[in-house]
Amino acid sequence: MADWRLRLGFAERLTATSSIIKAYKQVHPTCAATDASKHAKASEEICRKTALSLPEYHDAIGNTVRSLLESITQRTDADETALEDVIPHEPQIGQTFGRYKNAHHYSDGLFSEVFKAVDPGESGETTRNQVLALKVTTPDMMTAPHDSKREARILIAVKSDHVIPLVETFQQAGGRLVLVFPFMPYGLDGLLPSGKLTSTARRSILRDLLSGLTHIHSMGIIHRDIKPSNVLLASSSGPAYISDFGIAWSPTDRASEPPDQKILDVGTTCYRPPELLFGHGAYGTKLDMWAAGCVAAQVVCLNGRTFFDAGELGSELALIKNMFETLGTPDLVVWPEAAGFPDWGKMNFTRYPARKWEDILEGADPSAVGFVSQLVLYESGQRLTAEEVKKTSEERRIVSDLC
Repeated sequence: MADWRLRLGFAERLTATSSIIKAYKQVHPTCAATDASKHAKASEEICRKTALSLPEYHDAIGNTVRSLLESITQRTDADETALEDVIPHEPQIGQTFGRYKNAHHYSDGLFSEVFKAVDPGESGETTRNQVLALKVTTPDMMTAPHDSKREARILIAVKSDHVIPLVETFQQAGGRLVLVFPFMPYGLDGLLPSGKLTSTARRSILRDLLSGLTHIHSMGIIHRDIKPSNVLLASSSGPAYISDFGIAWSPTDRASEPPDQKILDVGTTCYRPPELLFGHGAYGTKLDMWAAGCVAAQVVCLNGRTFFDAGELGSELALIKNMFETLGTPDLVVWPEAAGFPDWGKMNFTRYPARKWEDILEGADPSAVGFVSQLVLYESGQRLTAEEVKKTSEERRIVSDLC
């Protein structure tokens, strides 16, 4: 039954993934290339796993693309109907989720939809008329490491000033689980491209990110998807909150993998650390610190440009090549832990010299360059912990002197 998959070549899968990326970008024209790539690769993998034959695989890919493109037509038709039928200035009626009426679609995730709603004030947890975000998930349709039930459990456990607070959860018809959060009007991914963040805001955002990481790491929890779009802000200058714990790992949660066999397909392309790319499943919280370093590089210097570039398709090989071109091709002197990685040594790579950090982050303050350079390191044990960044006086000075 599985023999057909052996005939499915890399080029064929790449073509299928590219077609999904193209359709996804037509539906979401402002999305980041990494988000489109992540969605497409996950969709292609589902098609590959569920299809019983090669023709069925191609049919599934075609259906995925058609479904995406049809959503554009449906949205256009709905907009036209609304213009014809709705009395001017009369608010359109949205969906109902539990006690939340008139909820309007806000954004899509890989396995979730987010709706924006006003709290009716029937609970003591929030204030009447407070704007909330409703994350609607279907746990039975999720594939590992995505798990909204585990996300809710972790969020309850990690309450902190700089972790997005979970207001409540409730079940909805159709096996749906709804997670309710305060609505945050800003995401760091939306603020960075403008380059208009003030120095004070940049410092505040990084301090809040490190504070949140210090807290969750003290509990042994790994977020596994630190990136600008998962840093939400109450205003353009903060405070900032770590959000989206949908693939987070906890040592005490029953749904998390064994510590030495963690899932490798985590993180978002340009923020994934090298240990993932070489098959190391026993990674720890330093995975988040690499990603935090990549985010910090954008905050202090790069703005909308990512620290590493994985190309249009988000290829792991392209990401590895760009890492090596930037930081230098590592050997076991630079990266001794790699000797124990399953995929280390399977390929010969071109030897690239390491670029100077002042050239990598050209124009950034020297203290900011030093800060990032202590997080974006091949050897995970050499990366600063979030606690070290906060507690060490030198690092405190670095964070406060950024930008």
